[in-house]
Amino acid sequence: MRAPIFGMVACLALIQTPAEAAGKQVRIAYVEWADAVVATNILKLALEEKGYQVKTIPLAAAAMWQAVASGDADASVAAWLPVTQGAYYEKLKNRLELIGPNVTGARIGWAVPASSPLNSIEDLATRASEVDGRVIGIDPGAGVMKSSEAAIKAYGLKVKLLDGSDATMTSALKDAVRQKKDVVVTAWTPHWMFARYDLKYLADPKKSFGEAESVNTLARKGLKEDMPEVYGILQKFKLTIKDEEAVMAENEEKGAKPEETAAKWIARNRATVDGWLK
Repeated sequence: MRAPIFGMVACLALIQTPAEAAGKQVRIAYVEWADAVVATNILKLALEEKGYQVKTIPLAAAAMWQAVASGDADASVAAWLPVTQGAYYEKLKNRLELIGPNVTGARIGWAVPASSPLNSIEDLATRASEVDGRVIGIDPGAGVMKSSEAAIKAYGLKVKLLDGSDATMTSALKDAVRQKKDVVVTAWTPHWMFARYDLKYLADPKKSFGEAESVNTLARKGLKEDMPEVYGILQKFKLTIKDEEAVMAENEEKGAKPEETAAKWIARNRATVDGWLK
């Protein structure tokens, strides 16, 4: 009985004007990476200022792309391209809309403490024992993990790539820094760890991790017509790496709540947000 009723409600919602859309739900999918948490919460609060009810949906990367492509989510501001999530884009690009970058100058790779004698991924061919023959990774489906596997093969490394999560990776990094030990972790910019610790990327002469990345905004097909005001805000939504990393670092403080740190950022950057909402 629910399906026909839901379908009728959905159809009625689609013919609402932007002015009538006050209180209408907007569904934003994201990956629970530190940068995506920041961007998604800032966008959520901005849309709520315009009267929308915003539902944020945390998903694995593949599921995030699929949700937008299927229309189960209206948008996402957590799409890393061209390398990290490029495979998802190639598979689904005809079923969703790529609005464009909301953060530029992003990158992925392997990072080490700035004091490390390691400077290049190539160095691990002969010095893997200095990091216990391990690279500390995140969730196995992440693009940076796939690129890490490619790097191990390309450089002929005898290291073990450990999967886990963003939290387990940063915990291992924190322990290594505190103990003044060397460690190699999967890394990406923007990320709060670069604001908190003195780190450096290992050079990647074989380009296993590609060149510069950008974080992009996705929309479901039809969003521009159904919710033009939301679509317009998504087009204008932009953040800087410096801003994201600062808010990410705040989120790592004990007792911090992402919505509260997002609200503080909006208060500090009122003119920027007003520009999105015009």
